[in-house]
Amino acid sequence: MGRTPLRLYMSMSVDGYIAGPDDEPGQELGRDGGRLFNWLDDRMSAGINGQVYSEALSTGAVISGRRTFELAGRWNGDHHDGVPIHVLTHHVDPGDVPPGSAKFYTDVNVCAAEARQAAGDRAVLVHGAGAAQALLAAGQLDELELHLVPVLLGDGRRLFEPTGLGHVELEPVRRLEGRDATHLRYRIVRREGKQP
Repeated sequence: MGRTPLRLYMSMSVDGYIAGPDDEPGQELGRDGGRLFNWLDDRMSAGINGQVYSEALSTGAVISGRRTFELAGRWNGDHHDGVPIHVLTHHVDPGDVPPGSAKFYTDVNVCAAEARQAAGDRAVLVHGAGAAQALLAAGQLDELELHLVPVLLGDGRRLFEPTGLGHVELEPVRRLEGRDATHLRYRIVRREGKQP
């Protein structure tokens, strides 16, 4: 690929939802949204789900949207292993100092560059629909790792709302069948002279 990949990691229902309706503090995954993460019951196993979870935790930096960061309780400043957390936001309040290794960014390209530099030769884990959409629009998102769960939530928060980007081609890279999730990895195909 030539550059440290920014890879979105998201559990998703077959109908495209990453959280159930009414996702808010105290109900972070929305109504019935916890169903999307049952596969994590096997995260410490030697099987496929354990492999995929271990790969996510071997990333060298995190980029998150602000909403995801807040709903996750700011991960108490440590998403995993003390790696830097880069939080994309529309506004930074100078009095709001994020905990631990977290830092706020309003510039998508600066955020991506600093996350890549921090990650070194490891991938950057991307969390959240807002962050994914902003990075995709800026031509910075490289891969999608989708944990497709066999359920139709019917409502909630979608991963990709209309982005105005038009057609985006994806190249399948990998498909792994785990218990209660199919783990799909796609590379974003960049067309000459066009974003993404």
